[in-house]
Amino acid sequence: MKKAKVLVVDDSAFMRKLISDFLSEHPRLHVVGTARDGQEALQKIEQLHPDVVTLDVEMPVMNGLETLKHIMQNRPLPVIMISSTTTEGAENTILALQYGAVDFIAKPSGAISLDLYKIKDKMIEKVLLASEANLRTVKTKQKMSMLPQKQYSKIEVSNASGKRKIIAIGTSTGGPRALQHVLTKFPATIDAPILVVQHMPKGFTKSLATRLDSLCHIRVKEAEDGEIIQKGTAYIAPGGKHLHVKRVGMSLAIHLDEAAPRNGHRPSVDVMFESLSALTDYEKIAVIMTGMGSDGTAGLKQLKSSGKTFVIAESAESSVVFGMPKSAIAANVVDEIVHVDDIAEAVMKHVQV
Repeated sequence: MKKAKVLVVDDSAFMRKLISDFLSEHPRLHVVGTARDGQEALQKIEQLHPDVVTLDVEMPVMNGLETLKHIMQNRPLPVIMISSTTTEGAENTILALQYGAVDFIAKPSGAISLDLYKIKDKMIEKVLLASEANLRTVKTKQKMSMLPQKQYSKIEVSNASGKRKIIAIGTSTGGPRALQHVLTKFPATIDAPILVVQHMPKGFTKSLATRLDSLCHIRVKEAEDGEIIQKGTAYIAPGGKHLHVKRVGMSLAIHLDEAAPRNGHRPSVDVMFESLSALTDYEKIAVIMTGMGSDGTAGLKQLKSSGKTFVIAESAESSVVFGMPKSAIAANVVDEIVHVDDIAEAVMKHVQV
């Protein structure tokens, strides 16, 4: 059995030892080395040729973001960011994901997390997944994240039928970068609201929304309980809360709750899709994108059986992890499979009909 070689990068000797010990417990992982800062990490990558790098966001000499940029520009590798849950840590983590990191792990408490054991299993799972991630499109995606918003293509829009439409997007690993590809191509005048579930813990979805809002023609925000849904706005479910829609008079409003996770996820794509299935007077455009597992498939089945729904899945070619789209495709609930670069156009065709 081939083992995935891992390089652990952290400025704390204690954290390097702890992370290395945790990962070494798994028979499919082999920690080939450690580094205390970004400069040393780049040297070790050349020497050791790791399959995956775990990279602390906050380090002296060369921080995690600068190190990541060098890796993605010169020798693209699957990188898992190790982040604090501070506001600054969350913002830098979102930037890292858009610069090409596959995923991130939030430290339970501060820079030196004595309770890191709480997320040991999640860390192992993410590193294993990263070792098999598709990085073919990382370079183009990483370049795109640095473009000003006016560079993005504009799609003219008008809703010919006048029927009410709603767009719902579900994604997980690789999602922040994929969302940027899609949401930046929607025009401000899009004649539908957009609901988004991105698997992410509490404290990070607000930074994701803020970052995307700065790049998009549409408005992007973290969803708030009770707010009325508006066209031309994308609402990202907060980490740790399920997103539902409910009727308020002639309008729709966001409802958030902390009900039990579904298949380990809160927010859950299934919960959002199932909530939309009650809107029989709306036409739904549902999108399932990159991510591990099968979240969204059960919800899509319910959506398809409840009324007019068009389902788009991201292709294997552009998915960082082809789990969620693959599951939906296998369940025969997908109408079109497209590269992430073409998802916005595919959505707009159905908004305009």
